[in-house]
Amino acid sequence: GVGYQPQARMGAASALPPLTRGDLGRTLALNPASQRSRILVAPVLRLQSGKRTLRCKAVEGLNMDGQVLNRLDSMERTYDELTERMADPDILGDSDKLRQLTKEHAAAREVAEAYRSWKDLQTELVEAKEMWTESGSDPDMQAFLKEEQDRISREISDMEVQLKVLLLPRDPNDDRDIMLEIRAGTGGDESGIWAGDLLGVYQKYCGTQGWTTKVVESSEAEHGGYKSVILEVIGDRVYSKMKTEAGVHRVQRVPATESQGRIHTSTATVAIMPQVDDVTVDIDMKDIKLQTARASGAGGQNVNKVETAIDLIHIPTGIRIFCQQERSQLKNKDLAFKILRNKLYEIELEKQLQEVGSNRNAQIGSAARSEKIRTYNW
Repeated sequence: GVGYQPQARMGAASALPPLTRGDLGRTLALNPASQRSRILVAPVLRLQSGKRTLRCKAVEGLNMDGQVLNRLDSMERTYDELTERMADPDILGDSDKLRQLTKEHAAAREVAEAYRSWKDLQTELVEAKEMWTESGSDPDMQAFLKEEQDRISREISDMEVQLKVLLLPRDPNDDRDIMLEIRAGTGGDESGIWAGDLLGVYQKYCGTQGWTTKVVESSEAEHGGYKSVILEVIGDRVYSKMKTEAGVHRVQRVPATESQGRIHTSTATVAIMPQVDDVTVDIDMKDIKLQTARASGAGGQNVNKVETAIDLIHIPTGIRIFCQQERSQLKNKDLAFKILRNKLYEIELEKQLQEVGSNRNAQIGSAARSEKIRTYNW
């Protein structure tokens, strides 16, 4: 098997994220030789000294049965449909829709192009075999065509490995942009300088990837660097490439603030937070219990004799809204639903903020030196 230890700090086994396409993709990148005519499957998780190790069993090629081919055909059609939609004037006029569609198109393109390359290689192999059969009286030509068949077969095996990885489940956040938060940890003034150095490193890396960055919040340290800084990163598959950077980064060096040449150990924490979608509230009328009632209080004969008040109950949350402010039942109903949407929005927003906060806290821990995911000799 091939050992793979991701950079993110890991705790108990229950905190481990599921293995995704990116895990096996990085494993293949660490061992390019494994990409020839075999694929890594059957991952098994083991915990060793608080780290996650991916052990894989190698098997030959990819079983391109009817089910797999049907799935690939469907993904190719989806790619073609997305390509057509990107030329739609309505889409081109809406920057948000265009941006989302561009990301979907980029994700589908990888599978579609690999599948088309695989089909082209299959056609080449059939043609090479036909030519080999027709050249029975020419030994040199047969030898050449046999080498061609072997080469094409190897390329087909490599392409099947790539397709297998592309068909693995994806992390749903992989295509999201991120907020990258760097905070000075242990080490006094030197930790602030180290946080500034890390910011420069990540900005340069983002530049090489073609991503755009923007400092949205910062607090500078007294002797240089930052106490904390938040960087917005926008681009293609940002989270998929940056998520393993979360954790405590430790540096061992003689800092600029040291006058006697002693080596100091300092830390800075990095949190990778995928940008969340705008909170949307969908109300299913099956979850609503709606009754009408007569309004109480002043207002004349209309409100006291006609059932203009609305008594609305949202069954899943137990929220109850009694609305009698308006003189008509229709207006009270609209107002009640508006109040309900606002309450549900607040609940969803709070849930989202709690999820982001807990994810951030799990990434950075206490910023202690012992929690490092990587040590630098700067």
